[in-house]
Amino acid sequence: MRVLMVTAVAAEADAVTAGLPDSPRVDVLAAGVGPAAAAAGAAGALATAALAGDPYDLVVSAGIGGGFQPDAPVGSVVVADAIVAADLGAESADGFLPVTELGFGTVEHRPPAALVRDAAAATGARTGTVLTVSTVTGTAERAARLKARHPGAVAEAMEGFGVAEAAAARGCPVLELRAVSNPVGPRDRAAWRIGEALAALTQACGRLAPVLESHAKNHVENHMTSHVESHPDPHARPRETP
Repeated sequence: MRVLMVTAVAAEADAVTAGLPDSPRVDVLAAGVGPAAAAAGAAGALATAALAGDPYDLVVSAGIGGGFQPDAPVGSVVVADAIVAADLGAESADGFLPVTELGFGTVEHRPPAALVRDAAAATGARTGTVLTVSTVTGTAERAARLKARHPGAVAEAMEGFGVAEAAAARGCPVLELRAVSNPVGPRDRAAWRIGEALAALTQACGRLAPVLESHAKNHVENHMTSHVESHPDPHARPRETP
């Protein structure tokens, strides 16, 4: 069982690595900032592992991000129960239209509910929608618009949806974990607590490690069971009926 942890930058990767036990079955990748870089980096790592005959069984988008107040205060941790591309679509006279309302694409991925539940319980995280944006929110007005469109949103970041797209293309489950470094809203560098958020990320990853291992193992077992049921042994003797 193998787990791929994807961050945006090296500081996040270092924080994740610091919290994880030393295991050759968990790889941490700093793929770059934004959904495109995250998708490309994750997809490349997933493809390389698959070609080597040792594919990943779980992908985690991890890092720091902004928290919607008061639900996700600075220094807290959130786990996504939905990973949503918040600005993938079109503007119209009636407001923003997600790409799905234009008749194509997808804007949401949902991590396995049991994994979300167990990850949140282990880390003490709040669960909710984590928005993926290509432009970080810098005004109260935009924060209010996002919250109105996504009432369940607890945080925003820039990579989760890209990682989720790459995982989905490989049929691999995904999880998103974020430590909150700043409020979503007016851009105020003095209010950012990046060091505090990175420390919270390290602590959360340490608590998350056993959960990831357990769920990756279950994914492998379920995949093997499904494969056996779909491809029965042609040499197996049929069961006798009474």
